[in-house]
Amino acid sequence: MRTAIVERKTAETAIVVEISLDGTGRYDNETGVGFFDHMLDQLSRHSLIDMKVRTKGDLHIDDHHTVEDTGIALGQALVKALGDKRGIRRYGECHLPMDDAQVRCALDLSARPFLICNLDLPTQKIGTFDTELVREFFQAFATHGGITLHIDQLHGFNSHHIVEAAFKAVARALRDAVETDPRKDGAIPSTKGVL
Repeated sequence: MRTAIVERKTAETAIVVEISLDGTGRYDNETGVGFFDHMLDQLSRHSLIDMKVRTKGDLHIDDHHTVEDTGIALGQALVKALGDKRGIRRYGECHLPMDDAQVRCALDLSARPFLICNLDLPTQKIGTFDTELVREFFQAFATHGGITLHIDQLHGFNSHHIVEAAFKAVARALRDAVETDPRKDGAIPSTKGVL
């Protein structure tokens, strides 16, 4: 079973993440940050990764630690659930339109974390959510998930649409990358023999 439970407790946050890579996109996410919960729901639904997130953070300060630390825990859960990565497709990509926005994502579950995040968000807030936290989430997720992650905005003028398109594009690319490939017959998807 490609599942994982990760618990992370610091002076700033207490987090429990449960994921199943071979799910149907069921989600149950509660971080105390409404817009972020909505984005995590999109990540789960469109990747078909079942996801349950419980984060209690120092929201009396701001949302930063809650969002970043949730990204850390989700990345750690992904690594744990993938194990040695035998038989996975490894790579994924998606061009995703959402109304005025179009976002492209390409990723590699390489164990070599790197983030390119080219999102030009016209507002500093979506409701009460700080848009600068979008990059913080993806940085934490890529770093702790061992993901080479490229996210590029091609079009868009509505911040909500751009961010949601980004989460959905990452989700669809992730769906392809974590799927097992019957042609690989359980092999490690690298000429090195290890990822």
